[in-house]
Amino acid sequence: MELLLNRTYGEGGTNGKISYQGKLICESIELPWRNNKRNISCIPEGRYLLVKRQHSQHGLQLALSIVPNREAILIHPANFALRELQGCIAPVSKITGEGQGTYSRIALERLQGLVYPALDAGEKVFLVITSIK
Repeated sequence: MELLLNRTYGEGGTNGKISYQGKLICESIELPWRNNKRNISCIPEGRYLLVKRQHSQHGLQLALSIVPNREAILIHPANFALRELQGCIAPVSKITGEGQGTYSRIALERLQGLVYPALDAGEKVFLVITSIK
């Protein structure tokens, strides 16, 4: 399974759309691009393996495996990237501004409902991050 995250970058945050086989699953928010600096930047574009990871604060989450110069990059709920994220990706139901969205938990549940059964069946799931040109 391969999910696509198409991004647009802004000073106040990075917005995206996560799709599977051409169908929109949810939108996403992230920190602005700041040269992949830990805790203040979104991660580089690329292809990442998704895995399940138990997080003490967020419970069972999706994590991106092997992110260059980074660790513990999760997909977890947040509605305001600058206040709630440290490099992770937050799915949202609707983008309301740069790095801002609404109904993040609902969007995360939709994404997990697609990805968790594939992971449970032993299928590899990838997230391909690109930018909208």
